[in-house]
Amino acid sequence: MDKVTIASLQTVQPHSIASPKVKSTTQSFQQLLRDELEHNSLKVSKHAEQRLKQREIEILPQTWQQISSKVQEAKEMGITDSLVLTKDAALIVSAKNKTVITALAREEAHQQIFSNINGTILIQD
Repeated sequence: MDKVTIASLQTVQPHSIASPKVKSTTQSFQQLLRDELEHNSLKVSKHAEQRLKQREIEILPQTWQQISSKVQEAKEMGITDSLVLTKDAALIVSAKNKTVITALAREEAHQQIFSNINGTILIQD
């Protein structure tokens, strides 16, 4: 009878062990995917969002993707804060935090002095 019990446990045990491992692997993959998407996306601070609305600055999704990509490159080069210039806007972006801090219309930007930045990114729309 002991042999039957052991055989039954051995048959049941792999199924009960395999199921949590698959679930755990799936959860890990989903978490990694979520982390990667968050890692590659650019956040916009409330202040910058307000400035974009107030100044009626619209940035197309493909331009946001370009900005995000270039900010990631800048971060890898050791740049922490950058001025991002597009055709219509000037953005101050924390590469360290991948966050847009503020936004100006491009016309306003030529009258400003930008300090505390250590990189500039030019985006051709």
